[in-house]
Amino acid sequence: MGGVLRAEPLWVEVFTGLRMTQFQRLVRAVRERGGNGPQKGPRIGRPWCLPLADRVLLVAMYYRTNLTMRQLAPLFGTSPATVCRVVQRLGPLLALEPAPRPAEPLERLWIVDGTLIPVCDRRVGSSSRNYRFSANVQVVVDADTRLVLAAARPVPGTTADAQAWRRSHLPEYCRGVTVLGDGAYTGCGLVIPHRKRPGRPLLPVQEADNAEHRKVRARVEHTFARMKNYKILRDCRQRGDDLPNAVQAVAHMHNLAHTPAPAA
Repeated sequence: MGGVLRAEPLWVEVFTGLRMTQFQRLVRAVRERGGNGPQKGPRIGRPWCLPLADRVLLVAMYYRTNLTMRQLAPLFGTSPATVCRVVQRLGPLLALEPAPRPAEPLERLWIVDGTLIPVCDRRVGSSSRNYRFSANVQVVVDADTRLVLAAARPVPGTTADAQAWRRSHLPEYCRGVTVLGDGAYTGCGLVIPHRKRPGRPLLPVQEADNAEHRKVRARVEHTFARMKNYKILRDCRQRGDDLPNAVQAVAHMHNLAHTPAPAA
């Protein structure tokens, strides 16, 4: 049976949230990372039954809709086993590239926060405050562009944000940059709100600082809300390294969707 979906503008925009030009940039990145096989030397194994653009659409649609392999297979005219192989092969190639360090880091303002992702993998998740088995993912966002700069590997959902921050590579990545965090990052060297002490109310200037801090830090919450339009982050059935691959891929597609088109 032939497939229904192809990498055409209508299907791309509906099922990935990307415009066609943004999707083409995603396909180009996957091709440059070896998505079509080795650039030199003989190819090993049979060729894929779907062209590269259709395979990227399949993976992006899987992350966007969280449909099962059996549901996706007839839409692309292939088998559930092939869908699984495509996701396993191309998922890591959609990952977010590390953002380059700014030339003047002291002039930049970044925001860090953690978000809980419900997971099925009991080795990664734990029963957390949302009453589900979840993983805690730390994400760094640029306060000006609201683009995702880096994401840490998931840790069990019961892990405190400060501990998850210290365990990750993010402190080294953010060295020399002003980073905002909420009160959960006390003692981490970040810019956090003033804390109210017993019997010592905050001064008016401190209240004003906290109000400005909340206003800026809300941008990371808006970023999480947009990232979770990709339903894989609302109920992730992936296991092992597939979960961090999904987070990185969603961050990459989020950045593509919110990056202004280059001038002609």
